[in-house]
Amino acid sequence: EPFVADEYIERLAWRTPGGGSRGGEAFDPKRLLEEFVNHIQELQVMDERIQRKVEKLEQQCQKEAKEFAKKVQELQKSNQVAFQHFQELDEHISYVATKVCHLGDQLEGVNTPRQRAVEAQKLMKYFNEFLDGELKSDVFTNSEKIKEAADIIQKLHLIAQELPFDSLMDFCAYPLSFPGKYHDLECQLIQEFTSAQRRGEISRMREVAAVLLHFKGYSHCVDVYIKQCQEGAFLRNDVFEDAAILCQRVNKQVGEVFSNPETVLAKLIQNIFEVKLQSYVKDQLEEHRKSDAEQYLKNLYDLYTRTTNLSSKLMEFNLGTDKQTFLSKLIKSIFISYLENYIEVEIGYLKSRSAMILQRYYDSKNHQKRSIGTGGIQDLKERIRQRTNLPLGPSIDTHGETFLSQEVVVNLLQETKQAFERCHRLSDPSDLPKNAFRIFSMLVEFLCTEHIDYALETGLAGIPSSDSKNANLYFLDVVHQANTIFHLFDKQFNDHLMPLISSSPKLSECLQKKKDIIEQMEVKLDMGIDTLNCMIGQMKHILAAEQKKTDFKPEDENNVLIQYTNACVKVCGYVRKQVEKIRNSMDGKNVDTVLMELGVRFHRLIYEHLQQYSYSCMGGMLAICDVAEYRKCAKDFKIALVLQLFDTLHALCNLLVVAPDNLKQVCSGEQLANLDKNILHSFVQLRVDYRSARLARHFS
Repeated sequence: EPFVADEYIERLAWRTPGGGSRGGEAFDPKRLLEEFVNHIQELQVMDERIQRKVEKLEQQCQKEAKEFAKKVQELQKSNQVAFQHFQELDEHISYVATKVCHLGDQLEGVNTPRQRAVEAQKLMKYFNEFLDGELKSDVFTNSEKIKEAADIIQKLHLIAQELPFDSLMDFCAYPLSFPGKYHDLECQLIQEFTSAQRRGEISRMREVAAVLLHFKGYSHCVDVYIKQCQEGAFLRNDVFEDAAILCQRVNKQVGEVFSNPETVLAKLIQNIFEVKLQSYVKDQLEEHRKSDAEQYLKNLYDLYTRTTNLSSKLMEFNLGTDKQTFLSKLIKSIFISYLENYIEVEIGYLKSRSAMILQRYYDSKNHQKRSIGTGGIQDLKERIRQRTNLPLGPSIDTHGETFLSQEVVVNLLQETKQAFERCHRLSDPSDLPKNAFRIFSMLVEFLCTEHIDYALETGLAGIPSSDSKNANLYFLDVVHQANTIFHLFDKQFNDHLMPLISSSPKLSECLQKKKDIIEQMEVKLDMGIDTLNCMIGQMKHILAAEQKKTDFKPEDENNVLIQYTNACVKVCGYVRKQVEKIRNSMDGKNVDTVLMELGVRFHRLIYEHLQQYSYSCMGGMLAICDVAEYRKCAKDFKIALVLQLFDTLHALCNLLVVAPDNLKQVCSGEQLANLDKNILHSFVQLRVDYRSARLARHFS
């Protein structure tokens, strides 16, 4: 523990009798001083003893340091001597090694020709046995030495290749023909390889394959291996999964057997594609190629997809340097005859399928699709008929049918979506934008032209004239459904067509075609907005049937119990329904545009209607109540201009009840100050008391 002087003194005093109050003893300073003096003397003696010991240890340490330094110097000298000896030994070893290498080169120079001579002598001996027609050597008669025999035959084969043609023909004419032995031995090796493969002896297969590597029949050995690998491998219905499993299994084994595993595996894959897969694809496609286009396209898409997926799995294996190109060529060799005319089959199927969907829908409605003019005189007659009361021809009665079907649209879009998916997968990258545009053109033709456009034309032809009573305005339903359908069309355009053409010149062509379709439909929708005339006509019929002259000039001025007239109630109810219908049928700025037009015409109708009657004081109050109700109805339009028009009309109606003395004051008010004086005068003239001299004088 660290030494603390204060604590040491305290402990010493505590142990000394009389040094404190321990045990009730009295404090004795003399005794404590004596103890301190004695203890100091003991410490001094201890210090001197320790100091002598330290000096002795220091002297000993210095002595040992000198001895150690001397010893280190001696070791350094010994090390220098040893290093010199090592250098001398290294030089001697280098000298000896040089002599040994030189001697080895000399021995090799002598031994190599000797070995070649011995080898040549053996080959000459074996060659003579073939010439004699009798093979006596153990290497040819012992079946266990087939590897050595193969090596000899291979060398003799190379020698025979160098013989002149005449000598080679003479040699082949001997009873024991060397080429025949070469062929027999080759067959034996292949048979041995086959047997080893069936027994699953990988090491024996590797040995035989290494021997056959230098024979012409090596490729036949590979073919046998590939053939036996496939025995029992394709027993299930899924040939693609079987092929993947087979290649996975062979990939693990082929490296243990052959010295060129990537070549053997590539040959196996080529055999699978060109034999198994091609046969399977042909069976699946040729069955439906001419009889069932839908099934043919589905099978083609499915088979091509599964083949490319298999190719992706095979990319994991080592098949050489350019395996991507290798596998692409194999896929192309299988499907090239089907992909060349794919888009023609696709367009033909899409056209017939779309036509059938539409025809089936119209048949379900018992509707015979008719030809409706879309330009020139027909448009002129239609527009004149809708804007006037001239009967230029009867409108078509659609019986409330819009001739638009969500089910039909979904079916057409689904067929086109599948066509886009097949196009993306099966088209050559260079032809993809062009093929996608052709599919899009089919969608435009059957969905936009044959279905939506036809429904709009039929809806336009079915709009009743403005003087029709109880006319049903189904065109707004057509507009609503057409708007919904076009949103679905636009979604498919963005989701499925745009990715296929986004980086090609066909993009601008598709966008222009879509723009033309939108503009064409907007023109027809604008023409159809003249259903507002029919709405105004309906309001006129309600007002003519329900409004009575006595409503605004009651016989008993003091007994009027109603707040507004029955005509006003029915007109407001009708208008509110039409406003709601317009909001449900359209979206965006179109809603405000149509409601503004309807609101302005509605105001004009009420303005002209009010000027047909004469108003008593109580009748004027009732007219004000009617206009207030009309103004409340106008608030549903949520159009500032319409509400302003009805506010002004309400202010004009005040002229029907105001006291003659206040007419000028009212006319100069904020809402009426900017109106033409003739308009103000026309309303004042509607008062029953207008002809009184007092009223005429005040107004003038």
